[in-house]
Amino acid sequence: MIERLMMIEKRYLELNEELMNPEIISNVKETLKRTKEQAMLKDAYDAYQKYKEIESGISDAKEMIHDPELGEMAKEELNTLEQEKAKLEKEIEVILLPKDPMDGKNVIVEIRGAAGGDEANIFAGDLFRMYSKYAEKEGWKIEVLEEYPSEMGGYSLIQFMVKGENVYSKLKYESGAHRVQRVPQTETQGRVHTSTATVLVMPEADEVDIEIKEADLKVDVYRSSGAGGQHVNTTDSAVRMTHIPTGIVVTCQNERSQIKNREKALQMLRARVYEEEVRKKEEQEGLERRTKIGTGDRSEKIRTYNYPQNRVTDHRIGFTLKQLDRVMEGDLDEIITALINADQERKLKEAL
Repeated sequence: MIERLMMIEKRYLELNEELMNPEIISNVKETLKRTKEQAMLKDAYDAYQKYKEIESGISDAKEMIHDPELGEMAKEELNTLEQEKAKLEKEIEVILLPKDPMDGKNVIVEIRGAAGGDEANIFAGDLFRMYSKYAEKEGWKIEVLEEYPSEMGGYSLIQFMVKGENVYSKLKYESGAHRVQRVPQTETQGRVHTSTATVLVMPEADEVDIEIKEADLKVDVYRSSGAGGQHVNTTDSAVRMTHIPTGIVVTCQNERSQIKNREKALQMLRARVYEEEVRKKEEQEGLERRTKIGTGDRSEKIRTYNYPQNRVTDHRIGFTLKQLDRVMEGDLDEIITALINADQERKLKEAL
């Protein structure tokens, strides 16, 4: 453990030097690359500085323990420091676990109404509201990229970006099929129905993560439909962008300006292409889906929201909370903390 901490400290200080080098400072990509690497090492670096302070304090206390006047005080100090050291060592074990390099990123979330017709679309709208409320509590910002409202309410599809601190580290566990059990608004006989909506969470990818060449793009423009004021159906502002090598297609029509729609479409496309590249790489290497509990596949049933019992259950870790009303108001902390803890426990077992 100490050897790893020493290597991290050495690299952290090297990055400090590199980030003061005029050649690197003048190159945005190289600066961003090193800043990201240093941010990932910071927790371990800070913990090691604290660890060295405690070790120094223990050494001083041991020297004073036989002093006739200061001996008793030194014993108390030594006992306190030994406890602090043991606690810090456990924290360092978690800090040194392999980190997902995407954890600090913003995300693009896609929610689709799946099985259940109108009720599935209504539930997709409920999930969007839940994540919006959670983002508000976390101090994050939400920007809708694409939306297809359903006639009965909710959305057949909605895509949105969540921007803030360490967004992906908390929302990455949300990918999968979400199941709702309740009496739908459209039900006349009071029967409980089961419907599903799927959620896909993708880290925002920038040019450092993936380069998309202009020659690999096919861009079509067309007239917007739906919400958008007087410009709808009067200007070719909507953008459909196809990544020719992968066949991935995205559309964006939320903005009145074709330029802005193009920017957002490229943002969405970059995230999708990057997600696909990572998936293929992990399949080839036979690895689990990126640090996720479960596979993260859209088809995997991950959570049930049971309205009659006011219950929400995450099936991946067997976690149940009888506070569905609060969860739907964005109180997701307990569920997400439980998922993070389960993930850390799994990694610690694998590290042994």
